[in-house]
Amino acid sequence: MAGELIAFLAAAVLLTLSPGPDIIYVLVQGMTNGKKHGIVTALGLVSGIIVHTSLVAFGISAIIKQSENLFLMIRLLGAAYLFYLAWKVYKSDSTITVKAPAAEQKKELAALFKRGFLMNVLNPKVAIFFLAFFPGFLWDPQGNTVYQFYVLGFLFMLQAFLIFAAVAILAGKISVYLQKHPASGQIFKWVQVVVFVGIGVFILV
Repeated sequence: MAGELIAFLAAAVLLTLSPGPDIIYVLVQGMTNGKKHGIVTALGLVSGIIVHTSLVAFGISAIIKQSENLFLMIRLLGAAYLFYLAWKVYKSDSTITVKAPAAEQKKELAALFKRGFLMNVLNPKVAIFFLAFFPGFLWDPQGNTVYQFYVLGFLFMLQAFLIFAAVAILAGKISVYLQKHPASGQIFKWVQVVVFVGIGVFILV
C-alpha cells in the first residue's frame, strides 16, 4: 500500500506542477486580482476532483467485480492513453505564455469558486485522464476499491490545492521568473513526457 501511495503522490505532484490550463488560470488570478482570488479559484478547481473520483470509483469498482480481464483491459487502455499524452506533449510547443486577459474583471469569490469547479467538472479530458491514471495505483483490487479510489482522490486534491495555493501566493514572482527564463518551458515539457511514460510503464508492470 505505502509503495503505491508514494508513487501516486510523486506522479500527481509532478503532473500538477506541469503548466496546464488549471494552474495557469490560478496564476493569472493571483497576478491580476491577488492571492485570495487565486486561492479561491484553486479551491473551486480541486473541488471538481470529487466528481471525477466518484465516477471512477463506482464505475471501475463495478467492472472489477464483474471481470478481472475487463479491469486488465482498462489498465492497458489507460497506459496506452498516457503514452499518447506523452507523444502529444513531445510534439507540442514548449513555450509558456502567461498573459492576463485585458477584459478580465475582478469577480466575486463565490463566482470564482463556481467557475473553477465547472472548469474542472465539465472538462472531459480530466475525466478520461482520471480513468487512465487512478486504476493503476490500487493496492488491493480485490478489496474495497471504492475506498481506495477515494483515498487516491483525496491525496490528489490535497497536493493540487497546496501547489495551486502556493502558485496564487507567489504569482508575481513566478510570472517574472517565467518571463526571464523562457527555456523553463522546455524543462516542464520533458518532465511531463517522462511522467506520462513513467506512469504508463508503472501501470503495465
